[in-house]
Amino acid sequence: MTTGAQTPRSPARPPRSRLRTFLPLGAAAWLVLEIWLLTVVAGASSGFVVFLLLVAGVVLGSVVMKAAGRRAFRNLTETINQQQSGMPPGTARPNSEGNGLMMLGGLLLILPGLISDALGLLMLLPPVQKAVSRYAQRTVERKLRDAAPGGLGDAFRQARMHRPDGKVVQGEVVRDEPDDAPQEPRPPLTR
Repeated sequence: MTTGAQTPRSPARPPRSRLRTFLPLGAAAWLVLEIWLLTVVAGASSGFVVFLLLVAGVVLGSVVMKAAGRRAFRNLTETINQQQSGMPPGTARPNSEGNGLMMLGGLLLILPGLISDALGLLMLLPPVQKAVSRYAQRTVERKLRDAAPGGLGDAFRQARMHRPDGKVVQGEVVRDEPDDAPQEPRPPLTR
C-alpha cells in the first residue's frame, strides 16, 4: 500500500577512490600472472616440480609465521614482565619491530604462486624489512600530517550524529583541559 509520498533520496555518494577501483583489477592481473608463470614452469620441467615448489612454499611460510609469532609472544611477555617489575619502558629487544613484516613474508610464502614466494623471501631479508618499515612509517606520517579537514586528521575533532530521519548533524567534540575546574552538571531542559 502506497500513500503517494515520495521517499527521501539518499545523499550523493562520494566518488570511488582509486584504490577501490584498481585493487580488484590488480588482484585479477596478479592471479593471471601467477597462473601463467606456474604453467610456464610446469611446461619447462614437470607438474610434479611445480607441486613440490608450492608445498615447499607452504611449509616454509608456516615455519616463518610460527617463528615470528613465537618471537612476538616472547617480546610481549618480556614487556609485561618489565612493566610489572617497574623497569622503564623501551628497554625491550631492539629487533622486535620486524615481526609483522616476517609474518607478511610468511603469508606471501604460503600463498600459492612463484611471484608471491619470491616477494615473501624478499620480506625475510633484514635490509628489505628496514626499508619497507621506513617507507611505511613515512607514508603514514605524511598521510596524517597532510590529511584534509574532515578526513583522518580531523577525525578526533568532529563528531557526527545521525538523526532518526537519516540526516547527519555535524558538531565538534569539546574536551576539558586537565587544569580546568569541574563544572556542575546542567539541569535537564523542560518543555
